[in-house]
Amino acid sequence: MFRKFNNLDTAFRQVRNFCLLIVAIFAGICLYSVYRNGQISKDSNQRIYLLAPGAVLQAVASTRGENLQVEAQQHVESFHRYFFTLDPDEKVIREQLSRALYLADASARRSYETLLEKGYYRDIIAANISQRISVDSIVMEMGSHPYRFTFHGSQQIIRSSVETTRRLVTMGQLREVTRSANNPHGFLIEGWRTTDNSELRTIERR
Repeated sequence: MFRKFNNLDTAFRQVRNFCLLIVAIFAGICLYSVYRNGQISKDSNQRIYLLAPGAVLQAVASTRGENLQVEAQQHVESFHRYFFTLDPDEKVIREQLSRALYLADASARRSYETLLEKGYYRDIIAANISQRISVDSIVMEMGSHPYRFTFHGSQQIIRSSVETTRRLVTMGQLREVTRSANNPHGFLIEGWRTTDNSELRTIERR
């Protein structure tokens, strides 16, 4: 009789230990799943999606850290192209400058307002002037945030009879901000200023 009770007690302990083992395994699986979901969510938040030209649905994922300097340079280049690429059309000028001003702080707006007060954009329309820029280099200092940059390029001012080329050197710094449709790289140019805009040459157009 006692042996029977001992056998039942042993069997009960074995079943209990087995159940505890199963519970521990499932608890471990649940904790691991929560951890992995957190890691995946964190990784997804750090990823950006670059759309290939001409293929809206084709995207390449990469972490922001891997592309930080490239994105910073692209942001600086985009701002300068929007700000300095102009044609004798009020709507085009307004659209280009609107895009540029989303990428920079009040320092860029002050430069725009100064040119506006001087009648610069009015003269572009009146004289049928087109303006383009060429990028020579964008030097980034990524050692500390905000990131300092120096833009080196040239500015082409195209009139009906002549084309003038001017050196274009600007400086500023980049602060990281939230990405948006108007600011896809997630940077804001601060303290932007032109340090050299001297004339290089003027040639006649034929």
